[in-house]
Amino acid sequence: MDTIASLFSFITWPVSWVIVQFHKLYGAIFGPDTGWAWGLSIVSLVVLIRICLIPLFVKQIKSTRNMQALQPKMKAIQERYKSDKQRQSEEMMKLYKETGTNPLSSCLPILAQSPFFFALYHVLAGIANGKTIGVINQPLLESAQKAHIVGAPLAAKFMDSASKVEGLGATLTDVRVVTAIMIVLMSASQFFTQRQLMTKNVDLTVKTPFMQQQKMLMYVFPVMFAVMGINFPVGVLVYWLTTNVWTMGQQMYVINQNPTPGSKAQAHYLDRLVKSVSAHGEVRGKRRRAVVQAIVAKGPDRNDNERKFVTTLSKQGFAAQADGSVVKSDTAAAEAEGAAAPKRQQPKRQTKAQRQSGGAQQDDAAAKTSLSKDSSETSDAVEEKAEPQDAKPKQDAKPKQGKPTAGQARAKSGQRKGQQRPKHPSKK
Repeated sequence: MDTIASLFSFITWPVSWVIVQFHKLYGAIFGPDTGWAWGLSIVSLVVLIRICLIPLFVKQIKSTRNMQALQPKMKAIQERYKSDKQRQSEEMMKLYKETGTNPLSSCLPILAQSPFFFALYHVLAGIANGKTIGVINQPLLESAQKAHIVGAPLAAKFMDSASKVEGLGATLTDVRVVTAIMIVLMSASQFFTQRQLMTKNVDLTVKTPFMQQQKMLMYVFPVMFAVMGINFPVGVLVYWLTTNVWTMGQQMYVINQNPTPGSKAQAHYLDRLVKSVSAHGEVRGKRRRAVVQAIVAKGPDRNDNERKFVTTLSKQGFAAQADGSVVKSDTAAAEAEGAAAPKRQQPKRQTKAQRQSGGAQQDDAAAKTSLSKDSSETSDAVEEKAEPQDAKPKQDAKPKQGKPTAGQARAKSGQRKGQQRPKHPSKK
């Protein structure tokens, strides 16, 4: 470890300078020789480094999103070359190259912190050995050696001998208890950070090498830090525990505010968004409007969480707009209720005999309807003919005996009364 730390000695001076500046601030509050002054100086160093790494963290998130978008293509490659693992790997690497995606992007923040980590280790090793290093002169060196964090010296290690620990003004039991607790907390925070990424912020419907890589890191990193932690000084354990807690909090914020599409975190986020819209009648916040706008723009390409979100909004009488806002819409609620209504039950299938008997009944009913219609037309014609006779006196109601009229002759011959349709010229 000392050999690796010496490789990053070029960063030792700026790291020691930052620690000394923070020590001046906290030393004025808690005292220059206290563990609070030196411990908070290391914590502040971590916070400063992580703030500087935020652009790299944003790049990591974008790369992770690209990996999620490529998962359908990666699954197709797996199914196509499932019997040829070498060709499958070649096609995967080709896809990464074409889209500019780095599958190891999740390790970038750790790799970027490595120089600062080893430089801090080099500084604390010099304090433990009684050597001035960087801007830490002899008075600061003596002050750092007196500093204890919960009874453990800043430069003590879990594997140090009892004589060395006593030379730093502490007992071996205190050092091992404190370092063991810090190692457990460091490994647990690392495991929880990776686990919440796997269980909440990853689309588990598609199995890809990226998923296997994340799952492997979830178990490898905690074990690796636990093994390496026994050789870390207390100050380095403070550094690494602080950076793990920062990463965990930063990732929780990202999962809650910008979840991966298709993940459980997205389902919870959209449920909260629906409740907010129902309570206020609008989409509040620029980020939330951007999410709604992206969902509307996807159209039929929405995932299950996004389709459920649009349907739930419709049931509550809201319609999402292309600009990310929502409007009150009774039509959307009616359509949602209609879509949720049960389907109409199909009539039972009839036998051939039932269909024939039903058809005969329909023919009889049609015949009866036709006869009743003809009789009604005949009666109407008779009434129209009889109207002028009813206007005369009763003694004139009887017709005169003599030659029958043309209407009577037609009635006797079986022709229907009333105006007849003229014959076609060819039939005259």
